Amino acid sequence: MIEPHFRDSRSDVVTAASAAIDLLKNTQVMAIIGPQRSIQADFVIDIGDKVEVPIISTATSPSVSLKNSSYFIRSAWSSSSQVKPIAAIVKKFGWREVIFAYEDSTYGSGLVPYLTVDLLKSNAVISQQSVISSDAKEDQIRQELGKLMKMRTRVSVVHMLPGLASRFFKMAKEAGMMGKGYAWLIADVLTSLLDSMDPQTMETMQGVIGVKAYVPKSGQLNNFEKRWRKRFHMANPEMDRTELNIFGLWSYDSITVLAEAIERAGVTSPQFNRSVDGANLTDLGAIGTSLAGPSLVGWIRNHTSRGLSGAFNINNGQLQPSAFRIVNVNGGKETSVGFWSEQCGISRELKPAGHQDNCSSKTENLDPIVCPGKESKVPKGWEIPVSGEKFRVGVPAKAGSNELIEVKNNEETGAVEQKVFPLMFLRRFGKKFHIMSQSNMFHLKQKKMKVMMNLF
Repeated sequence: MIEPHFRDSRSDVVTAASAAIDLLKNTQVMAIIGPQRSIQADFVIDIGDKVEVPIISTATSPSVSLKNSSYFIRSAWSSSSQVKPIAAIVKKFGWREVIFAYEDSTYGSGLVPYLTVDLLKSNAVISQQSVISSDAKEDQIRQELGKLMKMRTRVSVVHMLPGLASRFFKMAKEAGMMGKGYAWLIADVLTSLLDSMDPQTMETMQGVIGVKAYVPKSGQLNNFEKRWRKRFHMANPEMDRTELNIFGLWSYDSITVLAEAIERAGVTSPQFNRSVDGANLTDLGAIGTSLAGPSLVGWIRNHTSRGLSGAFNINNGQLQPSAFRIVNVNGGKETSVGFWSEQCGISRELKPAGHQDNCSSKTENLDPIVCPGKESKVPKGWEIPVSGEKFRVGVPAKAGSNELIEVKNNEETGAVEQKVFPLMFLRRFGKKFHIMSQSNMFHLKQKKMKVMMNLF
């Protein structure tokens, strides 16, 4: 039987490291589940390697590497696994450029090289990177949004945690960037945590498209969710929204795997080989090394089972991804519009494992998507930015200008109609330019053509 011991890292690196040392030295835990934040996991992983205790974390950033650690197990899908479905969506809609807006942290920047490579494979590029600090002031966020508004690219991929993302999208709405012509893609973890966003934020995110880990329905999952909601409401009666996200399911499956590993390894009690005695809480030498750790990590780093989250397959310390769900924020809630899998790419329905042989280009469809501005038509992805007053051109209503543009009143409807003739050249006279239309071009003499071709 596993006896849990809880510590709060308070979203702080030093506090997380201190809590880990406390658990190892004073409680002698067999393994540590967590922390969730990638920057905290970096520190705790080093401690786990030092004392040979498994660190099982849902940190998603690929910058938290498994290569340099024998005791780190990532019990979540690496965020690098989602760049393929994101690139597939960009390719499907024919977008050639995207803006990548991400949180200035290990979690945010870890996705940059992977997204760049997979977008190139889809004939698209990152035209601009917008890096925003998690504690950025409103004026700083507005300044970044102002820069994006001046660009021709209207497709943005957002990779932020909910706290920053909430403020970012609210200010994007104020700036008029959540309307017609814009397209927004959000990456996991944000998509998986949409249930934690307040209703006002969800309203501002109208039209956003996101990818998230697909969790297959099962009787086991339904029964667990019923029990969990009941206990959660008893402990937190003041909270209305009680959705269990994928990270909760992965954590539950991780503890199940750990319990199985303890049973298979025949570990009955935590034991440490203490080489140094000391009273200092932060002295790693006083902790020694775990006698059970090497046996446990051997069972966990390569494990295959079926849990609440679906296929829970750990290979070389990394939980392996499967399919992604594609969702669309509409009417203040997320709606499933399709799936992405390695075998079939984008599809309206997800075929069961072993039945992917029927994949074809005809399946690369999604359910209807509502875009920003409640538009049903997917935006082209770019616009010519206009700042300041619009430039208006007046056409004299008299004879003589009909070679360039013809304006006349329709006698039946009373409407003003205009016909623009194609322009072929601009001829330069000092600092002035003379517009040459297709009709009067042919009246020029051959010797003047050479001058006319000398354009700026």
